[in-house]
Amino acid sequence: MAGNLPARYGPPVSEAQIATHAGQLLRAWRQRRRLTQLELSLRAEVSTRHLSFLETGRSSASRDMLLHLAEHLDVPLRERNALLVAGGYAPTYPEREMDAPAMDAVRRAIDRLLAGHDPYPAVVVDRWWNLAAANAGVALLTDGVAPELLTPPINVLRASLHPDGLARRIRNLGEWRAHLLTRLRGQVDRTGDPQLAALLDELSGYQPAVPGIAHIHRYDGVAVPLRLAAPGGDLVFLSTVATFGTPVDLTVADLSIELFFPADQATRARVQASGDRERPKSGSSAAVW
Repeated sequence: MAGNLPARYGPPVSEAQIATHAGQLLRAWRQRRRLTQLELSLRAEVSTRHLSFLETGRSSASRDMLLHLAEHLDVPLRERNALLVAGGYAPTYPEREMDAPAMDAVRRAIDRLLAGHDPYPAVVVDRWWNLAAANAGVALLTDGVAPELLTPPINVLRASLHPDGLARRIRNLGEWRAHLLTRLRGQVDRTGDPQLAALLDELSGYQPAVPGIAHIHRYDGVAVPLRLAAPGGDLVFLSTVATFGTPVDLTVADLSIELFFPADQATRARVQASGDRERPKSGSSAAVW
């Protein structure tokens, strides 16, 4: 096992070092999931003694055992690769470019979703909230955003909450900001990703773009809406998030598709009328991959 690692993973290490490193990662993920050794052993049908030996490095986990435990710990695919490398094995989940032939079905599915959702806004983001694709309707969200925030790579959360971004138009900035930060904080907790943690710190430090609207509103509807100031009256949207159900590729696993729907009849009528005037009926999408 040791010494068989590809050169890009660094110099050979001993069996004991590999076992200890993998064990430390297993323990960290178990603690992140707030599970005791007994709880994880029951879930994974592994003896508590064996699990303890794996975590302390007294025993080396097989490739299958690492993947088995990672499944029960809900470790994201990218981190499963890291766990395998720590255990002395080659990573198992590939990461393809979006323009690779194998990704053709994924691109087609996304393009169809984006075009079909027009004239309402729709965006596709990667794990770090960088824009991967959008439809023409996204212009409703980018109107008035500072140009530097729309220069690729475009971070959707930064463009939304930055004082020079969409935040200037969000009527219920306090509750929408809380909604986005809660989602991001959950992502950080689930993945332990330092890049996401840094983004959370950055966004948490932004001051409200417009004084007096940063408080949390009470909302009696079915979901927290996005209320945008716009010529002719506010636009109110609800959003839904979709992901690919059974990914085994890191790029696909990291993609999220967010679709915005009108939350009231006035928004529906105004957006549809605007779309009829300004966009082709067939819809269009713009991919930045």
